[in-house]
Amino acid sequence: MPTTLPNRHSIRLRGYDYSESGLYFVTICTRNRECLFGDIVDGKMILNETGKIIETVWESLPDHHPVVLDEFQIMPNHIHFILETLPSRRGIARNAPTFGNVTAGSLPCIIRSFKSECTKLIRVKSPNIHIFQRNYYEHIIRAENDLNKIREYVNINPLIWDRDHNNLESTTGSP
Repeated sequence: MPTTLPNRHSIRLRGYDYSESGLYFVTICTRNRECLFGDIVDGKMILNETGKIIETVWESLPDHHPVVLDEFQIMPNHIHFILETLPSRRGIARNAPTFGNVTAGSLPCIIRSFKSECTKLIRVKSPNIHIFQRNYYEHIIRAENDLNKIREYVNINPLIWDRDHNNLESTTGSP
């Protein structure tokens, strides 16, 4: 008898066109919140080899996608960043090609590409490792004050690691 898969619901904003230009705050967590990217020491993130690969792939995103990079912070088991998607150099038509229900040049396509490239490079040395959770958190930034608050949060994240809900050793549970 075939196994029934759980009915997955999209966590994306219904009706929002993620292939349009936009400014986004994104958080990507590791699978099972495993600390794979380094350690927090004295309020600073010290990247290990895996974390350095993540950073390199982040920095290369504009070489492959129409984006502008903003704030970025790797934590031991998750990544926060702000990026702006731009109109594609080729233009994204309403009937743009899709890859597994993901439109070329859209935020989901960029995130999928980022996660895939990181995983590919990390698996050169650790072939069986699972890096990322299945999905990601995204917030559409629509106001300057929202952008500034998120930038501040991304920058202070290592300082509040002991209270971070992603820190499985945290005694407080959330900031």
